[in-house]
Amino acid sequence: MKNSTFLFFAFFLSISLSSLAQDIKLYPTLAETWQLDSTSRTQKNEFKILPYKPVYILFANYTTNVNDKPTSINENNVVEEPIGYNNIELAFQISFKTKILHNIFGQKIGGDVWGSYTQSSRWQIYNNTLSRPFRETNYQPEAFLIFSTPYYIGNFKGVYSGFGLNHQSNGRSNPLSRSWNRAIFQFGWEIEKVQIVLKPWIRLPENAKNDDNPDIDDYMGRAELDVNYAFGRHDFQLITRHSLRGGDNNHGSARLDYSYRFIKNLKVHAQVFTGYGESLIDYNHNQTTFGLGLSLY
Repeated sequence: MKNSTFLFFAFFLSISLSSLAQDIKLYPTLAETWQLDSTSRTQKNEFKILPYKPVYILFANYTTNVNDKPTSINENNVVEEPIGYNNIELAFQISFKTKILHNIFGQKIGGDVWGSYTQSSRWQIYNNTLSRPFRETNYQPEAFLIFSTPYYIGNFKGVYSGFGLNHQSNGRSNPLSRSWNRAIFQFGWEIEKVQIVLKPWIRLPENAKNDDNPDIDDYMGRAELDVNYAFGRHDFQLITRHSLRGGDNNHGSARLDYSYRFIKNLKVHAQVFTGYGESLIDYNHNQTTFGLGLSLY
């Protein structure tokens, strides 16, 4: 790829991501994030693009164990020969959400319908031998219903609960196709500056013959715990997943993100991941990755 093409891509990406970062309050509370605070409840803010998951670009993302022969227990989804991937690539993620319906059960009960979209890519931009391909791109649209559930147990503050539907796929054909659908529940709490979100889920069944990854929940898990802590210009986020099974099906992962805000909404961003399921194509692949770049949220 010529340098001019890459610079155009980087410029376009920076402009697109910066539009999501406008008017973001420094480290909003969970209630503010989901427009459940007293100010937001009296306003209608449907169809406004808002940040969702972290938006970042990692210019160098190194893996200790590159997945050169992706495999699955479905025999139609097994790569027989090594592909020739490098263990350093560029990775980026864009993500946004929007409120679709406000207070669908009335002012007293509430209930807001949200939609979101997240896309993450791993780009073998430094792999000239393979003509710099995108190794993996994951597409994740979601729709969910959020309720305000305020309560206190000491310093432990309940903020919200909800449930919805999630589709995640990599949009590829066999043997590289990977996908799954889930019903996801979520619960949010705060303890002073610490935000905690628990997401257990149930995978929706599909025809065994067409299932790209029948054992994906034994690797990418059945629940996720997201813990975020921010102070000053520093932000830490730890996301863990687990299969909730023992024995040979006992698998999980952890991802730690650290960012430092240095110019308005622009941050230096570092990421460490270890375990299974760094991406869909890697759902049953164990590795540790280290990435460094920039983020906007």
